[in-house]
Amino acid sequence: MKNLDVPQVNQLSIDSPLSLVSETLDTLPQHALAETPWPTDYKTPEVRFAAAYNRDCLFLKYYVRENTVRALYLNTNDPVYKDSCVEFFVAFDGEPQYYNLEFNSLGTCLAGFGQSREDRQLLSESAIAQIRHAGDLQEVAPDSQQVSWQLTLAIPAAVFSGHTITDFKGTQARANFYKCGDELPEPHFVAWSPIQAPQPDFHLPAFFGGMRFI
Repeated sequence: MKNLDVPQVNQLSIDSPLSLVSETLDTLPQHALAETPWPTDYKTPEVRFAAAYNRDCLFLKYYVRENTVRALYLNTNDPVYKDSCVEFFVAFDGEPQYYNLEFNSLGTCLAGFGQSREDRQLLSESAIAQIRHAGDLQEVAPDSQQVSWQLTLAIPAAVFSGHTITDFKGTQARANFYKCGDELPEPHFVAWSPIQAPQPDFHLPAFFGGMRFI
């Protein structure tokens, strides 16, 4: 099981401009999504993320390089996992219930809470609307066959509406980070923490890694 230490960054707040959030996360360690539990014949995307927090807001930035970018879904709780999608699953305080936050490259979000894949309650549009995002499609070399994009996220603690979190510091959590694209020309499933399962399934909290807010 992997473990992630999330640093506190005092220069950021829940209201910080996303440009400052993005620039700050660029200075922090980046963690690779290098696990491919269900290999394919396609080239695996290159995916990394950086994470930080300050009091009542979690900051994430994904860095993605893949062969195709698909971004069709525009509405909250649309099935963005069919697009080029990055995901963050987290469980707090040792509880079996966990949140799934899924984003396409435009920042469209699907979010739920529950104990298993079959037991999900979608988060409200008002809760999800508190998440601020900034996407950035990057230029690549003319001879490259890949596309590069980034997504910066500011996630207030209030988004985790099944809990009352006033300060992430000291909060115990387990989490995993993913990249997928179910309806891309080259479907793929990539994870940060290893998963052992016969079929593609990210809803397996038994394989979440540790997450410490330091």
